[in-house]
Amino acid sequence: MQRLLMRSPVAVAAFWIGAYIAIALLPLLVLLLHAPPEARNFWIEFSVALGFIGLAMIALQFALTARINRIEASYGVDIILQFHRYISLVAFSLIIIHPLILFVTDPETLQLLNFIEAPWRARFAVVATLALIVLVVTSIWRKSLGIPYEPWRILHGILAVCAVVFGLAHALGVNYYLNLFWKIVLWSAIAVIALWLLIYVRLVKPWFMTKKPYLVEDVIPQRGDVWTLALRPRGHEGMRFQPGQFAWITLDISPFRMREHPFSMSSSGDHPERLEFSIKTLGDFTNTIKDVKPGTKAFLDGPYGVFTTDRYWDAAGFVLIAGGIGITPMMSMLVTACERKDDRPFLLIYANKTWEDVTFREELDTLDENLDLTIVHVLRQPPEDWSGETGYVDKELLERYIPLHRGSRQYFICAAPKMMDQVEAALYDLDVPTTNVHMEHFNLV
Repeated sequence: MQRLLMRSPVAVAAFWIGAYIAIALLPLLVLLLHAPPEARNFWIEFSVALGFIGLAMIALQFALTARINRIEASYGVDIILQFHRYISLVAFSLIIIHPLILFVTDPETLQLLNFIEAPWRARFAVVATLALIVLVVTSIWRKSLGIPYEPWRILHGILAVCAVVFGLAHALGVNYYLNLFWKIVLWSAIAVIALWLLIYVRLVKPWFMTKKPYLVEDVIPQRGDVWTLALRPRGHEGMRFQPGQFAWITLDISPFRMREHPFSMSSSGDHPERLEFSIKTLGDFTNTIKDVKPGTKAFLDGPYGVFTTDRYWDAAGFVLIAGGIGITPMMSMLVTACERKDDRPFLLIYANKTWEDVTFREELDTLDENLDLTIVHVLRQPPEDWSGETGYVDKELLERYIPLHRGSRQYFICAAPKMMDQVEAALYDLDVPTTNVHMEHFNLV
């Protein structure tokens, strides 16, 4: 039974990939089932196909950002959001290429850009395209443009709705490929589902969150300019999670405000009655954690993530490689393993700038006494009497510590992007199977 459960995520992941491709290509399938009676030249047909596929992909973006548990559990939120960003550019390109092909093959269609005199179907297309352009520009260059996250998120949702609604209105107005009732129903259903997912994320889910509030119980200072935010559920049993997972926190405001931040839990996954998030002071919201007062209300959306040792019950052991605040999910894994009396070996390679920056330094020493744990500290600026590892976590350092039988362990990496890239490349050079390497990014927004 356990072995089947371990295989099922791969099958489920393959299913969702197939479902995405099927829905994105649905316009072409519709054309094959019932093509319009009048055939047109290849480039016009090709242009229209690109437009329909692009519109379907834009509608699917609502599903990718809805944090649907069954989909997220197959890939992890970080991978889904990365896919969301890249596939948005693909969909945007298809939609832009659609009219460009028409303009080149039939220059008379340029008259449709005259917004005042053009028919409504052309005006809908212009509005949808402009909304999509603004959406892409404000997403890629949000920080450069100085747009705060919360207003941008609201604008992002409005522009996405405009792109889908006006894009569909354009297709219906043309009434060439959607001239049958069942085709109209099919595309309208896609649009309605997309809008429902947006309503679910913005309204329904926050409403459920208000029914399960948390209160700040304590704010504990840690080494490395890190503060541990301890939350206790109010009026409910709390949230059980797999060690290494994270949740989105809304602190001291309504969850309808959409000002939420993702942080990994650093406490045991088996104690939902007290959840701890260890947060490094890096700017903006994180600078305020140390000033949060006990009794402050909080709301959680989670747990999320596949960066957890719980998915690998049959692994011979684990290699945890952390940099700075990347120790947070590792700490949750180690604390949980210690409480469960896990007898498998754990190797922690932990990189920091100085000895005083080592978050959870004393706590890790305590775990070392109750767990088969080997800790390798790597310091870039070590003290004079330091006899441990120095510099960076490179191929030579890893080769000295990771097991000879590389594939017998599962490897978890959480650090700054540059360090993660370097460690991933080094593990690849050391013949560690890529399927055994798992990475967690600091920032998702």
